[in-house]
Amino acid sequence: MTLARQLGAAALAVALAACAPRYSGRPPLEFQDLPYAGPDGKAWPVATRELPETARAYGMARPPKVAYVELGKGGPKGTLLFVHGLGSYLKFWWFQLDAFAADGWHVVALDLPGYGRSEKPASFPYTMEAMADAARELARGLGAERPVLVGHSMGAQVALSWAIRYPEDVRALVLTSPAGFETFSARERAWFEQAYSTALVKSVPEYGIWGTVAQANFARFRPELRWLVEERVRLARAAAFDAYAYAQVRSVQGLARNDFVRQSLGRVTAPALIVFGEQDRLIPNPFLHGGFPREVFEVGHRGLAGSRLVGLAGCGHSVQLDCPREYGEAVKGFLAGVGQ
Repeated sequence: MTLARQLGAAALAVALAACAPRYSGRPPLEFQDLPYAGPDGKAWPVATRELPETARAYGMARPPKVAYVELGKGGPKGTLLFVHGLGSYLKFWWFQLDAFAADGWHVVALDLPGYGRSEKPASFPYTMEAMADAARELARGLGAERPVLVGHSMGAQVALSWAIRYPEDVRALVLTSPAGFETFSARERAWFEQAYSTALVKSVPEYGIWGTVAQANFARFRPELRWLVEERVRLARAAAFDAYAYAQVRSVQGLARNDFVRQSLGRVTAPALIVFGEQDRLIPNPFLHGGFPREVFEVGHRGLAGSRLVGLAGCGHSVQLDCPREYGEAVKGFLAGVGQ
């Protein structure tokens, strides 16, 4: 991490500590009770679907169930499939789902296995390829042919895994602060496996959650986004939190094993947009690598022939929440040039 990034993060941490509300005294929140609604408070319709093909492919005793939201079915512009990042869930597309459905898109957003309202089976492998297969089976089951894949962070690496292995199934890629381009050595992967544990996930205190959610992911965190912290604090006492922590740890291991994605970018045939925040504090990894976000995302830009690279000034890692207007303009501009 550069000195400027360190100073910016430290300043934000001090500001948050001074004015942050406390949520640990509020009732526990179960994953199945997560309030899925947009900024206007209107609840999204949540459904679940079993994935028998994924179960067979990975030797699971029974099909996992994933939760999803579907809006604007029959939208004339085609399907946008939204895939969230590590530790999050479909609500992290808070500003986008209703907006793109209103713009004529068939919108589908899922909770990946292990996250949100989806089941959290220990038998699921939590690799990027397995999660891509789960998302692909859901899309095919909903009749969403050749969707545009919109992935954030880990979700973008999942989207890339899909587009590399099944290039004919993808119309376009919107890679939002994407994981998958950064190089991790064998020693660094071993460090991840040793340092990132379920005990670590379960032991994060409330002030640490403020830091990891609001400080690390945002450059413009503001009161309307405090639900991100509140829900995470209250979920820590959910009955399924141990299973969620396990899924997250296994996902981190899968993220670090990204050689297949990084070395196979030339197999992607779909047009791609890489959109990121210039003040991303998570990519490059702040514990292992120095440098600037743009340096990492340019690796992907060079590897994806004909891709478009857009950096948003003053925006952080969760750019779709941090800078929704600028993000929406960048994505809509790209989609306007994508053929049916």
